Amino acid sequence: MSECIFCGIVGGEIPSRKVLETDSCLAFLDIFPANRGHTLVIPKRHVLDIHEADADTYADVAATAKKVADILQSKLNSEGTTIFQMSREAGWQTVFHLHMHVIPRWSNDGLHKPWDIAPGNEAELDQVLQQITK
Repeated sequence: MSECIFCGIVGGEIPSRKVLETDSCLAFLDIFPANRGHTLVIPKRHVLDIHEADADTYADVAATAKKVADILQSKLNSEGTTIFQMSREAGWQTVFHLHMHVIPRWSNDGLHKPWDIAPGNEAELDQVLQQITK
């Protein structure tokens, strides 16, 4: 996938600041960081998104994200961690190669939740559950 920036990083054509590498995954600092230490974790093999990934590939990415989260917490003394995985344009994905964002967090770091938390409508929750499970 020559047009994929993340494939270019894996292939060494595009420089990156590598945090961790495994046989199947690569983790590197995000060049548009939400916070200090913001790291992206990707599979080395091109996979479009969560819906295109097989379970083993997604498990490898998630396990690598866990390792990265622990490294960042230990080395940067973060007080928390936010992990995002966004798929497809409607799901806020902007680079179409599966990836997880691992973001170290500190109290009063200025980041905020992407949506307001509010209780769901009971009838709507029941209707959605029925639609999903039937």
